[in-house]
Formats: sequence, C-alpha cells, structure tokens
Amino acid sequence: MKTEARVKSWGSSLGLIVPKEVVKKEHLSDGEQVIIDIQKKKNIKDIFGSLKGWKIDSQKMKDTMRREWGE
Repeated sequence: MKTEARVKSWGSSLGLIVPKEVVKKEHLSDGEQVIIDIQKKKNIKDIFGSLKGWKIDSQKMKDTMRREWGE
C-alpha cells in the first residue's frame, strides 16, 4: 500500500508518522516491523523548474493537470 507519511525528530533519529487510516487498514500495532520504500515527495516548483528546455506551454500543462486531479 502506498501512502504519505510525515518525518519527525525523535531523539537523535527521525521517525515516520503513519496515518491512522493506514494503521487500521493494515492492522498495524506498536513495535511491529514493516517494509517501506522511501521516495522524497517532489515539490511542484522542482518539477516545473526542470522543464526549462521544453517547448510546451507550462500554463496549459498546469491547467490540464488541475482538471485531471479534480476528477
């Protein structure tokens, strides 16, 4: 199951906050071991900043993305 989790300081380490819905759906309990695949969430500014060489109207692409996300 893919989901977003928030990273928080925990002593000299970092911990992940797993959403309650995921805990319930996966029947997770304290101390249980899980396997995670970590990928840093991309910032929309990073994505559009990487498109400088493209010959595509960025406003048109953003409008298309917003329409698709609203579905």
